[in-house]
Amino acid sequence: MNTTRLRGLPPVIGRDARLVVLGSFPGVASLQAAQYYGHPRNHFWPILGAVWGLDLVAMPYVDRLAELRSRRVGVWDVYASCRREGSLDSAIEAAELNDLARLRRVAPGLVAIAHNGGESARAMAHTRGLGLAVHRLPSTSPANASWSFERKLEAWRAVFAASGVA
Repeated sequence: MNTTRLRGLPPVIGRDARLVVLGSFPGVASLQAAQYYGHPRNHFWPILGAVWGLDLVAMPYVDRLAELRSRRVGVWDVYASCRREGSLDSAIEAAELNDLARLRRVAPGLVAIAHNGGESARAMAHTRGLGLAVHRLPSTSPANASWSFERKLEAWRAVFAASGVA
């Protein structure tokens, strides 16, 4: 087991965000690139692009983040740090939660939180305590091969529409 404690990425949340997508913890490719959903096979950016009718994948990362903010969507992770070999959520050990209550202070107009996958959804007890709508979405990870892209897109599109950010 890796004894080095890994640190996550800072939140990308504008003050006017209506929806925050919470992942579990960045994978190796994301940490190395210092970018959310940095693995080229992750469906996060293609799904959001399909929801909004944009080619987010072709955009530079800084422009993707600007698009998120302009559409009132934030991105963060439930874990601030952990120990983990590789990128699989099942390998996460000694995880430390982010200060999820901070979401209400950072984005006072927040209406919903969407957990990206099962590991993130383990923090639903904490996020439900914020008094917002809380959704569990299918993971956009390439490891989630049991859901087709189209099926994932349908679920994500519904939550984005319900949160007023579609």
